[in-house]
Amino acid sequence: MADKTITCKDCGKEFTFTTGEQEFYKEKGFDNDPVRCLDCRRARKQQRRNNRR
Repeated sequence: MADKTITCKDCGKEFTFTTGEQEFYKEKGFDNDPVRCLDCRRARKQQRRNNRR
């Protein structure tokens, strides 16, 4: 496995999906690579938390 460069679906910035992250995803049984950068994933998670209230 090698690091992958992916373009974020939300902001358009490129981010690196490291070998370690890929191994973690594989261990957890995730089939798809992430489509959002870490900042956008955090923002989306926060937004979902706020909508529950």
